[in-house]
Amino acid sequence: MQSFEATGKFGQDFVDTSLKSFASVSKGAQAIAVEAGEYTRKSFETGAAAVEKVLAASSLEDALEIQTGYAKQAYESFVAEASRLSELYADLAKEAYKPFESILATSR
Repeated sequence: MQSFEATGKFGQDFVDTSLKSFASVSKGAQAIAVEAGEYTRKSFETGAAAVEKVLAASSLEDALEIQTGYAKQAYESFVAEASRLSELYADLAKEAYKPFESILATSR
């Protein structure tokens, strides 16, 4: 009888822990979505401004210089954003696992 109760408690603890983990994943996914949305908005605005500058350029050399500057800035921005998103995903994984640490420690 005691084994049945212990199993039931373990099952309840696992469900509670799963819900905590799900909440952490939801919060982390929301942060990632916000970050990606902001990057997309900024990227679109920057690209649109660059196109306007290229179209308003007085010479081909000026247009190429504007395009080169935009390409460099877009690449640097992308690398920074990729780094930021990788940090957010790593934090998401850590937070999702954290509630299960106690269950794993007690099951050993």
